[in-house]
Amino acid sequence: MRIIKLSLILATLLFSVAAISAKKEIVISSKHLGCNDTILITTPTHYSGETTPALFLFHGWSGNWRNWNDKADLQKMSDKYGFIIITPDGFYNSWYVNSIMPGGMQWRNFFNEELYPLIMKEYNLDSEKTFISGLSMGGHGAINVFLDDISRFRAAGSMSGVLSLEETRLKSSDIPKVLGPYIPENNNYSEESAINRLPAFKEQSEKSGYLRERVLIISCGKSDALLKSSIEFTKRCDSLNINNILILSPGNHTWNHWIYSLDLHLLHFSRIAKGEHLGY
Repeated sequence: MRIIKLSLILATLLFSVAAISAKKEIVISSKHLGCNDTILITTPTHYSGETTPALFLFHGWSGNWRNWNDKADLQKMSDKYGFIIITPDGFYNSWYVNSIMPGGMQWRNFFNEELYPLIMKEYNLDSEKTFISGLSMGGHGAINVFLDDISRFRAAGSMSGVLSLEETRLKSSDIPKVLGPYIPENNNYSEESAINRLPAFKEQSEKSGYLRERVLIISCGKSDALLKSSIEFTKRCDSLNINNILILSPGNHTWNHWIYSLDLHLLHFSRIAKGEHLGY
C-alpha cells in the first residue's frame, strides 16, 4: 500500500491516475478541517483508469477512515461489483457537519469544496454513476451530503443511520461538541436531521427533473435501537413521493450487519449504474 501526501494545491501535480494500485491512501491538508484527512481508495483489481462507478462510504461515530477496510473486505466488494470505494475520515465525532463551535471542523465544506471535486476529477468519475452511503453517524452524513446537491450522486444509502439526531443517545453527550447544547432553543438538531431536509430535496428534485431518477436505500437491523429512525425516514419519503427502498432484516448495531448491508447497497447501486431496474 502506497501513501501519498497531498495538499489541494499540489494534488493534480502529484496524483497520477495511471499509477493507481488496488488500494491507495491519500492525505489531504484541509483548510476547512484545520488538519489532515486521510482517505483510503480501493479500486477494482484490474482497474486501469477508465470511467468506473464509485461509492463514497462513511464510517460511524468513534471510527476513522480505516474502519471499513479493517472490518470488511473492501477489495472483494470492489472486485465483485466493479466499484471504486472511497472511505474518508469523518473523525471520532464530526457528524459530517459544519461545527458551530469556535475553531470546529467544517466537515461538510471539506467534502463539498475539497474532497469531492478532487476525487471526481482525478478518477474521471461520472456523477450519474457515483453513489454515497454510510453506517450510523455515517448514514446521517451520507444522506445529508447527498441532500446538499442531488446532482452529484445517482443514489444514496444509510445503514442503521441516525436520520433524526433526536433519536440517538449521543444527542446529550457528544453531538453538543459540534452543534451546541441539546436544548429546545437550539434549532441545529432539527435543521441538521436528514428527515427534516427531505422537503427541500423534493423541491430541488422537481426543479432539476431528478426526482424520478434518484433513490434512497435505507437498511437497518430489526433489533437496532435506531430502527425507528429508519422507518420514520422512509415514511416521510413516501409522503413526499421520494423513491426509497427500506430493507429490514434480523440484526443489531454491529459490524456483522453493516458488512451484510454494504453488499446489499452495492447490489442496488450496481444495478442502477448498469441501467437495470429495482423492481419498479
